[in-house]
Amino acid sequence: MTASTYSHLRENLAEIWDTIEESREAMIVERRGHNALAILPADELASLKATAHLLRSPRNAVRLLTALQRALKGSSESIGLDELRRDLKIDATE
Repeated sequence: MTASTYSHLRENLAEIWDTIEESREAMIVERRGHNALAILPADELASLKATAHLLRSPRNAVRLLTALQRALKGSSESIGLDELRRDLKIDATE
């Protein structure tokens, strides 16, 4: 994560915007007499909020992290989206 002053941000906004957009990383902006702020792509913020929501329940967090561990170990078979839809009886047009 990078950091910048308010003055530097103001003078270089377009360049900093492009850098943040390309790198997908947040930037901390500091301004004297104010709290520091983070600037990050909106979809990254949405992803962080969704992840926090899913992990809020301890039971759900354990379930998701266990599934992630299984996937990383390769101990589970992967299936395609069409097969998953058939297994769950979900119509592709829904």
